[in-house]
Amino acid sequence: MTLLALHQVSKSFGALKVTDDISLSVTTGEVLGILGPNGAGKTTLFNLISGDIKVDAGEIEFNGRRITTAPPFQRCRDGIGRSYQVPQPFGAMSVFENLVTAACFGAQVPEKEAWEIAWDVLQQTGLARFANQPAGGLTLLNRKRLELARALSTRPRLLLLDEIAGGLTEHEAHELVEELKRIKNSGITMIWIEHVVHALLSIADRLLVINFGKTLCVGAPEAVMQDAEVRRVYMGLEA
Repeated sequence: MTLLALHQVSKSFGALKVTDDISLSVTTGEVLGILGPNGAGKTTLFNLISGDIKVDAGEIEFNGRRITTAPPFQRCRDGIGRSYQVPQPFGAMSVFENLVTAACFGAQVPEKEAWEIAWDVLQQTGLARFANQPAGGLTLLNRKRLELARALSTRPRLLLLDEIAGGLTEHEAHELVEELKRIKNSGITMIWIEHVVHALLSIADRLLVINFGKTLCVGAPEAVMQDAEVRRVYMGLEA
């Protein structure tokens, strides 16, 4: 079943076209990895899906409904959760309070249920021992985990992950991948932008490569990584 579909979506900032006529679909339970050079339009694509910015042309459908003009809070409540490349916690609030807030306002559940969701996510993401610590004092790895945990607390059907492995050590990236595998096995659909390619390849079912806002290649990970144009544009290798 198709969960998310983009139909010829475009976005420009002035004369710069950052998303150029992109169409894609993601099926329920799939992990779609997105690669591309810096400035290719990857995060802009996420912002269009989450509603942080408006499309100039094209349509977006989620779970069979048109959401092209829906505000971000409605998309979140409908089941689209996301993380940001730079973690954005409420730094003065505790880790637990961050998750309760996400559940209350993102999933729109009563406070008692939000507490239950927050506790489950704390255990799932390995943050339980930091529950009462101010979020602003966490290490980078745990801020990344909190970014993931806040998205999970909104009870998403689709999870958008923006370079969540960026800045992590090899061991930390491995821990993160194992957590994402558990999330995948729970049935949550994911779209993951990442430059840590080995992490992405360990979980992605398909890869989409974009360049200058256009689709360069999409398909099975092995085939995409062997594509001559992908190797030239993204990895700087000549065939």
